[in-house]
Amino acid sequence: MCSAYLPPISWFAQLTLGEPCIIEQYEHYHKQTIRNRCTIDSPGGPLNLTVPIDKSNFQPGAKCLMKDVRISYRQDWQHQHWNALKASYYNSPFFEYLQDDFRPIYQKRWDYLMDLNEALIQKCCELIDLPYTLQRSPTFMNKTEERCPTTVEHRPYYQVFSHKHGFLPNLSIIDLIFNLGPESILYLS
Repeated sequence: MCSAYLPPISWFAQLTLGEPCIIEQYEHYHKQTIRNRCTIDSPGGPLNLTVPIDKSNFQPGAKCLMKDVRISYRQDWQHQHWNALKASYYNSPFFEYLQDDFRPIYQKRWDYLMDLNEALIQKCCELIDLPYTLQRSPTFMNKTEERCPTTVEHRPYYQVFSHKHGFLPNLSIIDLIFNLGPESILYLS
């Protein structure tokens, strides 16, 4: 599977299949994908949150391996993302109870994108009681795209702003967790 920033629900549905979760670390970084972007529900509709990438270690014309992708701190993206999560999910059933689980992740300075992604994936799995074995690929596996789902049809569940813009399918797992809490695992199964 590809490394992903607060992956979509379909990505986590793959984890319920019981197979070991092997994250491809030797693939080339792909811009504008779930590797550094997630979509949440917000008062204005779907909102993309993007972790900025430090491109200073990218060689001109060359590609960078996922394991080497560094996060940029030229802008205060952590503060922006955390404020977006609060604004979007403050009135959700479980944000108040789970915010302290996520806040420290947004307060730590992460060097590598894969480390941030893994910390968030581990926290999400822990909160919904989803057993998994997370490993990084020992070599390039070349099966990332087919195991990196981005769209899937899902049955509706409660979302804070569904009265404004209807049900939004396959958002970030964070949407499911803040709205369903521990019942998220039942939804994924």
